[in-house]
Amino acid sequence: QVQPVESGGGLVQVGGSLRLSCAASGRTFSSYHMGWFRQAPGKEREFVAVTSWSGRTTKYLDSVKGRFTISRDNAKNTVYLQMNSLKPEDTAVYYCAAARTEGGIPMTPRGYDYWGQGTQVTVSS
Repeated sequence: QVQPVESGGGLVQVGGSLRLSCAASGRTFSSYHMGWFRQAPGKEREFVAVTSWSGRTTKYLDSVKGRFTISRDNAKNTVYLQMNSLKPEDTAVYYCAAARTEGGIPMTPRGYDYWGQGTQVTVSS
């Protein structure tokens, strides 16, 4: 079992950058795929990025490809989301989630077993 805790959100201007961190407690962090999702007001939770348990495989939402980078440090039980060239449409609460490795790398919320409480990212124009 892991418990993700996000940090690093905040207010940034259009074109700026933020790095989100997700520290997960538990001794089996490296056994989980780790994903980032976001949810804007009035919208459904949306997949943003995922990294496999090893870090060798990553997947992204099309609209963030080339701007966001997901990475993980299993020695620190931490996953990161580097966000560059931010746009107003990136404004949302960002959630970190952990998925057991059975059944592949999930890209929908239903595929994840443990969730953090979220961190707000606001991009102002």
